[in-house]
This record gives sequence, C-alpha cells and structure tokens, in this order.
Amino acid sequence: MVVRVFNDAWLAQVREAILDPELAICDPHHHLWWRPESKYLLDDLLNDTGSGHHITSTVFVECNSMYRAASIESLAPVGETEFVQGIAAMSASGGFGHTRVAKGIVSFADLTLGQGVREILEAHQQAGAARFRGIRHAAGWHESEDIRNSHTDPPQGLMLRDDFREGMSVLDEMGLTFDAWFYHHQLAEFADLARTFPNVTMILDHFAGPLGIGPYKGHHDQVFNDWKQEVGALTNCENVYFKLGGINMKLNGFEWHTRDKPPSSDELVDATAPYYDYCIELFGVDRCMFESNFPVDKESCSYAVLWNAFKKMTTGKSAAERQALFHDTAHRAYRLDE
Repeated sequence: MVVRVFNDAWLAQVREAILDPELAICDPHHHLWWRPESKYLLDDLLNDTGSGHHITSTVFVECNSMYRAASIESLAPVGETEFVQGIAAMSASGGFGHTRVAKGIVSFADLTLGQGVREILEAHQQAGAARFRGIRHAAGWHESEDIRNSHTDPPQGLMLRDDFREGMSVLDEMGLTFDAWFYHHQLAEFADLARTFPNVTMILDHFAGPLGIGPYKGHHDQVFNDWKQEVGALTNCENVYFKLGGINMKLNGFEWHTRDKPPSSDELVDATAPYYDYCIELFGVDRCMFESNFPVDKESCSYAVLWNAFKKMTTGKSAAERQALFHDTAHRAYRLDE
C-alpha cells in the first residue's frame, strides 16, 4: 500500500510565531481517514493541533471513510462512527495530550431514505455513544464538468426533494444536527430547507462553497457579490450556524497549492477576509465559528498559519466575541458540554 504524506516540506517553508497561544479553540470541522493514497489519523491531527495553538476540543465530520464492508449499503456509514469513536476514546484516555479529539461526531446517513433513515441514525447513536451529534448529507452539485460534485454523488436539487425532506423530519424528531455542504449557487435551496425545518440546528460548512474554478475561474469579485446577495436570505434563520473556513480548497480558486511557497497568514487575510467579515457582521459571533477543514485545506496552508489568520481577522473584537468565534459557538451548536 502506498500512503502519501501531506506536503509537509512545502508547508514548512512558511513558519510564524503563534499569536495569542493561550486562546482556547474548538476546531469544529476536521476529518480522519486511511486511504490507499493518503492517511490522516490521530497522530497526524495531533501534529497539526499541537503546532502551537491551544486546541481544546474538536468535531469530526464525515468523509466517507472506514465504512462497514459486510453490511447493507444504508448501514455501511455506521462503520465510520465506530472508527472515530475508537479514536475519540483514545484521545479521552489522557495519554495523547490535552486536546479532546472528536468530542463531537458528525456522520453520514442518507436522508433520501425518508422514514427509513431512523434505523441508521439509531445505529449511529449506539456506535457513537454520547459523542454522536448529527449527520452531514452533502448536496454539492453543478452542471459543469469542470466542477466535481460532492462525494455523496447528489442529484440536482437534492435539498428540495420530498424524500430528502422526509428524512430531515426524522432528524428533527430525534433532535440531531444537520451539517450542510453545497456550492454557492445552491444557497436559495438551503434557505428554503432551513425555513421549512426551523427546529433543526443546521451548520453551514465552508461559507457554502464559493466556487472559483470552471466557469467561475477569474471571477472572484462577481462570485463574492452573488454570494453576499444569496447568503443574506439566511439572516432570519436563527437555526443556522456558520462555519468560517474551508475556503482555501482547490475549488475556491485561490490556487495556493500551485505556488512555490505556501501563503502566509497575512496573504490569507488579504485574499479571504471579506467572507469572514461579512458573515460575522451579518450573523454575529453567536452564530459563527472558525473551522480548519483539515486535512483538506492542508493542501493550501499549514494549521498554524491558518489559525494565525483567523486571529488576525479578529484583532478588533472583544475578548467575549473572540471566545464565541473560537470556542463557545461551536460548543453550543454541537452541545459539546452536555
């Protein structure tokens, strides 16, 4: 088996002193996997979270990893919860430092099963014990062949389908969270979903995926303006929280990965701060949380540099506002203190 190591030598070209190293951080979005082409397990995550920032807890988000091999298809994703629960138990043993990895677990269940999704959700609850919080069913779809659809291979208009919404009603009844992942041109579909299920805590991942590739390549200003108009429809959806991060992926079009040297935190701020500033201004610190989206964003920047950028974006905020953005909002949205 060939296991690719992430681009550590490339990332090491840019090293920065850690800003505000005592500021408590909950990283509410990272993955864990072991695939033929790469791995990102507990030791890899701890190498990143241990790079200087004070990461007290994390939330794992599904990534189609370690599914059950001998299982009916709908129950196969429970294997990922079992896998992460084991890693979380290792972390909680106290032998791996102060960071409580996967204090919350967000798994996958196919909401198009309608009422049938209850069996899968109950299996996740059993496998994840007190850590299972909810699911993500990615809906990213685009007609362009240059833009890859989400890993769940969703159809067009997934969030508007009756069977998907029947499954969402089960999620509602069970009091579980819903992580949303799609692309910016689908924001109106999500806004309708959020208004239809006001009692479901919904966490919008990665700014709703502002695209910068395919037909959007070279049109950053237009994409930003279109995104601003669409995301404003969520202002009154008090059940929606926003993950601020995941905007350094290849699909966002900043092309950090093509450079001889990775970006500094100042460069990240210069290129992406308008998205962060707009969300915080529009939705407030009680509905916004910073996220790493590692190791996906690791193809563009290091963990230490990324969180330095977040800290630089909030130098004008009060201590209470920063505590919300870096820790408290995530803990509240995912009920990590229960």
